[in-house]
This record gives sequence, C-alpha cells and structure tokens, in this order.
Amino acid sequence: MSSEPKGRKARSRGLVSELASGICGLYLDLCGWKIRGDWPSDPKAVIVAAPHTSNWDGIYMIAAAAYFRVKLGWMGKKSLTTGPFGFIVKWLGCVPIDRSGSNNMVSSMAEAFAARDEMLLLVPPEGTRGLVREWKSGFYHIARVAGVPLIIAVMDYGTRTIRIATVFHPTGDTEADMPAIQAYYKGAVGLHRENFKVAD
Repeated sequence: MSSEPKGRKARSRGLVSELASGICGLYLDLCGWKIRGDWPSDPKAVIVAAPHTSNWDGIYMIAAAAYFRVKLGWMGKKSLTTGPFGFIVKWLGCVPIDRSGSNNMVSSMAEAFAARDEMLLLVPPEGTRGLVREWKSGFYHIARVAGVPLIIAVMDYGTRTIRIATVFHPTGDTEADMPAIQAYYKGAVGLHRENFKVAD
C-alpha cells in the first residue's frame, strides 16, 4: 500500500461519515486502489466519472466518495422515488427526473440543483459501458444551465488510481470545452480497455 498522501477530504459530517471514510479507505487500499487529489469545497457540482466500462466502476466510485466524506447523487426516474420505498431510494441518492410534458433531463436536474443547498451529481459521460465514439453532452449542459462546476474524476485501472483532477467551469463553448475536459482522461484505461477511448 502506498504511503503517498491521499488528498484532502470534505468536511466531516459526524461519526457515521468518519467510520464510512475509514472503512472505505481501507477497502480501496486492500483492492489496490490509490486515491489522489483534494476534494473541492464546492457544495454543488456535476461529477464527471470516467472511464465507465464495468459495474465495478460504480462500486469503487461509491467507496471513493465515502472515503472523501461526500454523498453522491444519481439520476433516476421519478417513479422510483414514489410509493412505499421511495424515501429509501431518495436516501440512497436518487435525484428524480420528471420527463412528463415539457420537462427534460437538463431542466429537471437544473431545478433539482436550485432546490438544494448541496448536491453532487455523478454522471458517466459515455452514457453506457460499451465503446462510444462521442461522449453524451448531457452532463455538460446540466452544469451549464444549473450554474455549477464540473468535478473531473478519473478512474484509471492502468495505475489503479482514482484521481480528482480539477474543477472545470463550463464556458458555454461546447466545442472548445469538451476536448479540454476529455484531455484529463487521455491515457486512462477502463477495466475493459477496449471500451474506452477519447479523441487524440
């Protein structure tokens, strides 16, 4: 296990978060993962998480979030948060998407950001575990419309490193910003290497 410092965590949220941080940090150590980079202080952000080629990515990312003492949000259908178990789904981090009428994913998430004091929304930019030639731009437009930054998180199976690379503020120029964002992922490999590639 590496003795190199793992980086600054988010503020403590009490005993439970401290226990979860310690347990998940140990779990990642035992799995051979290194954590690098400081967690930013932004209370609201879209987390760009790539490569995403396996269900294991989600498990390791959740463990890394717990290590950093942050709670992740993820998008799900509104129907998941209704009914007798809806509160549990919300507690697990589901941010409901209402696609009825004129609502769409970007506006629904922007409204969710506006309604909360804190929200960290995890979005895999590929939109699938298979190989894609172009990333979906939904994560970018959510951040732009909501007025929140992007936290660039790189999960590199080649070096077994989960790295918080930077905080990126969308300018509104998608054609310029997308290559700049993808540049942070050059050289990174997924668990299934053939399913992740960024443009040279």
